[in-house]
Amino acid sequence: MAVSQTGTLLPAPATSDHWARLERRGAVNRVGFLSAIILFLTIVSVPVLLPYLWLLVKSLTSSDDALGRLILWRSTAIAAVAYIGAIGLAFLVDRLRKPALCWAGLAIVVVILVAIFLAPHLTFNNYRFLWNRDIADTGTSRMDLMPSIWAALGSSLVFAVAQTLIVTVIATPAAYALSRFAFAGRENFLRGLLLLHAFPALALTVAIFIQLHYMGLLNNLMGVVLVMSALELPFAIFVLKGFFDNVPWDIEMSAVTDGATRAQAFRLVVLPQVRSGLIAVATFTFLKGWEEYVFVQTLLIDKSQMTMSLYLFFVAQDNMGADYGMIAAVGVVYLLPVLVLYTFSQKYITQMSFGGIKG
Repeated sequence: MAVSQTGTLLPAPATSDHWARLERRGAVNRVGFLSAIILFLTIVSVPVLLPYLWLLVKSLTSSDDALGRLILWRSTAIAAVAYIGAIGLAFLVDRLRKPALCWAGLAIVVVILVAIFLAPHLTFNNYRFLWNRDIADTGTSRMDLMPSIWAALGSSLVFAVAQTLIVTVIATPAAYALSRFAFAGRENFLRGLLLLHAFPALALTVAIFIQLHYMGLLNNLMGVVLVMSALELPFAIFVLKGFFDNVPWDIEMSAVTDGATRAQAFRLVVLPQVRSGLIAVATFTFLKGWEEYVFVQTLLIDKSQMTMSLYLFFVAQDNMGADYGMIAAVGVVYLLPVLVLYTFSQKYITQMSFGGIKG
């Protein structure tokens, strides 16, 4: 300790060893904290991701006996090796001279493990329904009466895209009006939107069935599209209103002051500001239409317009206990469009924020 001119004690100046110890302690604490976070995320993610891995592996194998189960566990072990290796390289990436070479080495190790333990047992025979409608050898009965999977994919695509367009086109001006204009009953209207979204849609199944019957839209794919669009509109309007609320009023009024009409200011100034919200809402609406099963099953009596959700259900029902590989293959085909869509829209989905929604 040192003594100042006034007689008070001053702390001793920190030495280089002291700062080195603090640096090491901080590094250890940081590594420990990150390790705990990664461990927690791994534990909660395994029950979610493992079924998808097994779905893919099962779609590429034809054995349902003990060997088939062994292949599933082998794939899990290889995935664990790849995951642990990736985490380790991520921690050491700053200390590695050639990180790209290390990542390539990890990839080579995984490929070798797959080639040794999985590749000899993999087959694409479960995907034969993609190019061959003659699947009588599977012992199925109703499969010959079903449309091809390409027809089911087309119906699902039409269903999801039509629902997305209707919801987005109607919800956008509605949300803008709720955000920008004050009118009598506005608060009650917003509460009504929340109530409609919270209301269990399945309770309306009978009423919707009767209504579509009298409207002549029963057993019609577009009738189901209109039903699902009506059910999804409250949520879409409420979410988009939050995005419009976050757009400053001044930039819109500046455009009007410069000579733009209100419609031009909305189209050229406001809409680009809420592009991420529009894409996110459209993505969720598409996914909702793509996975819809209950109303499609109830309102489409004639299965000639079968969507992928119905196709997967009938394939599973006809092959239960006989050909799980084919069921898994149909599931993989069902997931592929969703993965492609998510790949292109993930950065917009992560920008969704409900905290900025104002009543």
